[in-house]
Amino acid sequence: MACFLVPGTEAIVTTIVTAVVKHKENNLKKANVESKDISEKIGTKFSTKLGWLNKMLWGGSALLAFEHIWHGEVIPVFPFLTAVKEGEVGGMLSEMGTAGVTMAVLVTAVWIGMVIVSNAIEKRQAENENTGEVKA
Repeated sequence: MACFLVPGTEAIVTTIVTAVVKHKENNLKKANVESKDISEKIGTKFSTKLGWLNKMLWGGSALLAFEHIWHGEVIPVFPFLTAVKEGEVGGMLSEMGTAGVTMAVLVTAVWIGMVIVSNAIEKRQAENENTGEVKA
């Protein structure tokens, strides 16, 4: 019914956080530190990694919203959700609390895995550059 609202809300929050983080990274860049030096020290910027999460959340929410529109659960007139119009708010909230939260947590967990793998690859690459070795 409205499970897409939970990851959609998380997407809104992470979009705002990404903007703040990107602004802080740009301020570091302006503090007479060359961006090349920063990227060598920290690898992929955290704002870029948050961008991955944003794309996953926005894409998943859009796909779920389309599916709900396709099945007639979202309508183009107020109150927009058929569950609210038909008085099934309890069922809608239950779905949001179970399916919506589960989807948002799962997407975030996958993103955390991506960040861990990315950090491990960057660390390995930095170690290889420091030792002068080339490993496949």
